[in-house]
Amino acid sequence: MPTAPPTLRLDDPAPRHKATLARSIRLLRAFCKERTDPVFFYTLLARDTVGQLSAYTDLDGATVIDVGAGAGFLARALQDAGARCTSIDSDLQEITAYGEPPRNTLAASALALPFRTSSADVCVSSNALEHVPDPWRMAGEMVRVVRPGGVVYISFTNWLSPWGGHETSPWHYLGGHRAARRYERRYGHPPKNRFGDGLYAVSVGDALAWVRSCREVEVLDAIPRYHPRWAEGIVRIPGLREIATWNLALVLCKRPGARDA
Repeated sequence: MPTAPPTLRLDDPAPRHKATLARSIRLLRAFCKERTDPVFFYTLLARDTVGQLSAYTDLDGATVIDVGAGAGFLARALQDAGARCTSIDSDLQEITAYGEPPRNTLAASALALPFRTSSADVCVSSNALEHVPDPWRMAGEMVRVVRPGGVVYISFTNWLSPWGGHETSPWHYLGGHRAARRYERRYGHPPKNRFGDGLYAVSVGDALAWVRSCREVEVLDAIPRYHPRWAEGIVRIPGLREIATWNLALVLCKRPGARDA
């Protein structure tokens, strides 16, 4: 039975973000414990995300919407950073996977966010985009609910990265459906993240193309989320970026005076 995630203390805030090699190694080591100690991994990742996001906007007192929040690790970290956070997820089982969800948690679809246009200072999504059938509709909804001048943070695991198939990796390189069938034969049950039903192929190239087509935003950053700063140039190399990026983070600012979608 999973234990409840620890609430981050207000006197122990997320560390200042530094995209160093040491930080990348620390995240990789934590990721290796995801299955055996998910609370440790997701708490560390949430703290790191808050630190990264704080480099682009002030979270203290900000109104934040966390899209695809799952059990609420990131929402708790945002609240502890001083944000007024509302989190949404469409999967009730995920929301309650670690006990009582954080306050202001809603069960709702990321494809039709239940918020007024321009109602939030920040809209964030960590590793949820690859789990919706229409990712760019979700991204457009995130832009819609942010006020002009507000920040949108979207990160996702791209399909051709080593972890693109999630628990079916690396066999997803031979095809998502084939990887799912192999997993079921080996473990006697289908994977949690089944290709075509809860897991979809999203590419770095598609993400960058969507950003270029979205006139409501300007790009603050498009970076490999877990890499050191000196490795960020791989996002500009077609082909290589689909494998080496691992996880893309888009940080966007809604243009002042932007036409609301």
